[in-house]
Amino acid sequence: MSTDPLLQPYQLKHLTLRNRIMTTSHEPAYGDDGMPKDRYRLYHLERAKAGVAMVMTAGSASVSRDSPPVFSNLLVWKDEVVPWMKRLTDDCHEAGAAVMIQLSHLGRRTRWDKGDWLPVLSPTSEREPAHRAFPKLMEDWDIPRVISDFSDAAERMHAAGVDGVEIMTHGHLLDQVISPLTNHMEGPYGGATMETRMRLTLEILAEVRKRVGEKFVLGVRYAPDEAEKGGITEEIGIAMGHAFKASGLVDYLNINRGRIHTDPAMTDMIPVQGMRASPHLDLAGRLRAEVGLPTFHAARIADVATARFAVSSGQLDMVGMTRAHMADPHIVRKIVEGREADIRPCVGATYCLDRIYQGGMALCIHNPSTGREETQPHQIAPAPVKKKVVVVGAGPAGLEAARVAAERGHQVVLFEAAGEAGGQILLTARTKRRREMIGIIDWRVAQCTALGVDLRFNSWAEATDITSEIPDLVIIATGGLPQKDILQFGNDLTVSGWDILSGDVKPGTNVLLFDDAGDHTALQAAQFLAESGASVEVMTPDRSFAPEVMGMNLVPYMRALQDRRVTFTVTYRLSGVQRDGNQLKAVIGSDYMDLGIERHFDQVVVNHGTLPNADLYHALRPLSANRGAVDYDALIDGRPQPDTGEGFQLYRIGDAIEAKNTHAAIYDALRLLRTC
Repeated sequence: MSTDPLLQPYQLKHLTLRNRIMTTSHEPAYGDDGMPKDRYRLYHLERAKAGVAMVMTAGSASVSRDSPPVFSNLLVWKDEVVPWMKRLTDDCHEAGAAVMIQLSHLGRRTRWDKGDWLPVLSPTSEREPAHRAFPKLMEDWDIPRVISDFSDAAERMHAAGVDGVEIMTHGHLLDQVISPLTNHMEGPYGGATMETRMRLTLEILAEVRKRVGEKFVLGVRYAPDEAEKGGITEEIGIAMGHAFKASGLVDYLNINRGRIHTDPAMTDMIPVQGMRASPHLDLAGRLRAEVGLPTFHAARIADVATARFAVSSGQLDMVGMTRAHMADPHIVRKIVEGREADIRPCVGATYCLDRIYQGGMALCIHNPSTGREETQPHQIAPAPVKKKVVVVGAGPAGLEAARVAAERGHQVVLFEAAGEAGGQILLTARTKRRREMIGIIDWRVAQCTALGVDLRFNSWAEATDITSEIPDLVIIATGGLPQKDILQFGNDLTVSGWDILSGDVKPGTNVLLFDDAGDHTALQAAQFLAESGASVEVMTPDRSFAPEVMGMNLVPYMRALQDRRVTFTVTYRLSGVQRDGNQLKAVIGSDYMDLGIERHFDQVVVNHGTLPNADLYHALRPLSANRGAVDYDALIDGRPQPDTGEGFQLYRIGDAIEAKNTHAAIYDALRLLRTC
């Protein structure tokens, strides 16, 4: 028996959980027509096979037709969900993991123009800022219907063989009823007292218990502190915990802190990089100590040391490492095998959640196998024939290519012109808040070193350097260079966002930052400029600024910028720049009409993405067997690229092809190299 606190079994009601690590309920948006089909099942199964004690599925599975999904929630109001959920459950049980599912009615956290276009339901007629719909105030006839919908859904999940259900209150309909901030009803479920506000949730729990029986885990996820004036305080939250315990209906509590009705509130509840780690663990510990019910919690518990402390200090019974398991589903296996140093770190980029809230599926910024378990397995198969592989460029794409090739058993040489690895990530990590991004690089350098990759830094590779290695395969991952010369005139008078972030150019005092890419570089540069004391205007031709920086990642930028001399101007395009004495005259137009506005600044920064740094690729193309050509059908189908004859095969990946993001660059490398 291990003495590691994380590896101790835990008895939850009738369930014996094999350790203390779980993935809490979250919606990766892999559902198909609201059903947990193969993609969804394989995602959870990967974590079950790797050792987690419990997989909690479905962040907020929808129990009612008037709770239409806004981010691909599962539809547990449909009978057809049962066989799909049963297959997922049976597979995870066979792998040794317990399975639960979270049930919810979204309340006002949706829109009327989703699903069947039914009225949005809430105990308030005030809209939620995040989803913008003005809800219908709940009527008396809605109450029994909602209770029935929850209990019907729980009965379906019981039939599917899951081990239990978690009733989600936080931010959703039940919490909207529980919170004095949002319960504007009168009568027995109205907002007058904690008891009346909790009544609906307790009645749902009672009906669910009656339907599913005692040998079934029933939990509640709620916020015992809304962290907002007039809302639920810690004292009220603890009293609620006692009420849940006194009901005799609840087997555990899963806690959050704060609200989720705006992007800033959501980001405080689920912190991103640069924010405090495990910020709500103290509240979970207090609840467990004072209420005495088993307590679960997850909120930026991203590393094993923090998880171990949470359990060993008695603050949690089960620790959720949900985003961490998106980065590396094999955390438990690596702990058991004494390989904690091999765990791929969650860097807090929150690319996963931001994509969901933008209507996409969850993807990890540096593990492209997550969500693609069927087509891009996490395990790398050995190559049938060993090759000599040369990679040029030690950014995220090049390092991933080298790592995967070496893991397949190839001999790998990597050339990097700089004195250290990192590529564009080095610029990103110069911003204090985003320095965790360097974990993407550090992990790959460590893996490449352990796998015997020949890392050659300070090596500017020419075509002859590559051919002298007599390679079988050459991967060009030389990235891109900033593209700023896009104006009609005056390009020589501007600087790039990279120039600012790298420190190569001193910040001005009155700066126009023209952002025609909408990415992190512009906002990082704006923050750098503002913190230097400059007055900054961020201008974009788009109808919104920074469209590539999604909601939760935008929050820290705005908190860093809004109390400084920074303004944002949308729908205007910088046409050109001219000298005017010791100032720069910016000529400003628009895509909507002809304009000729003139404004004066002492510095103009242009951000327009990157251009491929592909000279080496083009020099090698005529020397290669395939002339750089890629068989897209083979790439997509996961088959090896065709053998095109004598000589080396040549490919380029990441920004050496076109301006992409970090995830795309790493995905390029993984899916190409895993079959080469």
